[in-house]
Amino acid sequence: MKKHFVGAVAIAAAVGGLTTAQAATRDSVSVVGSSTVYPFATVVAERFGRSSSFKAPKIESTGSGGGLKLFCKGVGANTPDITNASRRIKKSEYDSCQVNGVTAIVEVLVGFDGIAIANSRKSPQFKFSLQDLYLALAKDIPGADGRLVPNPNKTWKDVNASLPAQKIEVLGPPPTSGTRDAFAELALGGGAKTLADLKALRDLDADQVDDIKAMMAKLGMPVGVYDALSEKKGKAPKGKDLFKTIAYAVREDGAYIEAGENDNLIVQKLEANPNALGIFGFSFLEENGDKVQGSEVNGVAPSFDSISTGDYPVSRPLYFYVKGAHVGKIPGIQEYAMEFTSNKAMGEDGYLTDRGLIPLSDDELKQVQVDVKELKSLEMN
Repeated sequence: MKKHFVGAVAIAAAVGGLTTAQAATRDSVSVVGSSTVYPFATVVAERFGRSSSFKAPKIESTGSGGGLKLFCKGVGANTPDITNASRRIKKSEYDSCQVNGVTAIVEVLVGFDGIAIANSRKSPQFKFSLQDLYLALAKDIPGADGRLVPNPNKTWKDVNASLPAQKIEVLGPPPTSGTRDAFAELALGGGAKTLADLKALRDLDADQVDDIKAMMAKLGMPVGVYDALSEKKGKAPKGKDLFKTIAYAVREDGAYIEAGENDNLIVQKLEANPNALGIFGFSFLEENGDKVQGSEVNGVAPSFDSISTGDYPVSRPLYFYVKGAHVGKIPGIQEYAMEFTSNKAMGEDGYLTDRGLIPLSDDELKQVQVDVKELKSLEMN
C-alpha cells in the first residue's frame, strides 16, 4: 500500500486479574466500540454463535473513544472484553489502561476503511479538495490578513467558487468517534497543510520556540495557547502540537451537525435532505449505494481499489483490542478473535470483504493470525 499505517498487531494473555467467581457472572463475550467496526463485528459474532459451542458475543456501538474509555476502566466481568476502534489506541488511553490494571492489552489490525463524504443520489456528486473540507468545516480559518478568524463560510461557493451556492450542512459523528478523529486528522489536517503559514507552523521543532511564537503571532494565536500546551505536556510543544489545535477543531455554529454514533441514521437523514452531506465509513456507503454517493476528494472517489492502494486520501486502519486478563476466564474470547482473523472472514474473498472491509495483504493477514495464535503482548513506550 502507498500509505503506511503504524501499529503492530498483537494479542496479550494475562495471568490472574479476573477470578473464576467474577467470570461466572458472564458467559458470553462483551464487545464495545467503533460504529464503523460494529457491522463487521456483528457479522462475525452471529457466525461465531452459530458455528461454535460458545454464545454469540454481545456487540455494542459506543464509538472508538467511548469504547476505549469503558475498556480501560479496569478488569472484571462488569467491564468489556473487547473494544473495536477505527483508529489506533492513543498513548494516553494505553496509559489509562495501565493505571487501572488493564496491563495486558490486545491489538488486532483488522483491515482498512475509507471515510466517505456522501450525499443523496438525488443530488449532484460533489468534488472537493482537502483544502475545501478544511475551509468549510474547521472552527477557525485564516482570514484575508492571514490571522485566524471564526469560520465565516456559509455556503460551499464561499469556500470555492467552483462549488454550488448551497448551504454548508454536514452530518457527522461526535468527538467520541474514531471516525471523527480520523476525519479531523486526514481531511481537516490534510487541508490545513495546504495553507503556507499553517504548514510552516506544523513543520517547526520544539526547540524553535521563537519561530513558533512568531508564527503564532502572525496567525493571531494568543500566547496563552503555547503556555497551556507546554504545561499540559510537561515540555515545550512542537509546532505540530499547535497546528493540531487549529486544524483539528470542528466548527460549532451549526454547519457541522453531530448526528450520534449511528451511521445508518446519517444515511436516513441524507435521504430526507438532499442538500446535506454526511460523514461515515466506506462500508456504510457500500451498503447504501442505491441511496447515497461518495464525493470525490482530491480527484479520487472512495472505492475498494482507491482505499486499498491509498489513493483515496481519507482512509484509515481498523482495529479491535482484547483485554488479556479476561482470556481463558470469560469463555470464547480468543476463539472469537481467531474467527474474526480467519481467512474465511478477513481474507481477500472473506465474508467481511463482501461487507465492505478493505482487506490486509496476504502477508499481513498471515502475521496477524500467527500473533493471535501466539497471544503476543502490545507495548507502547
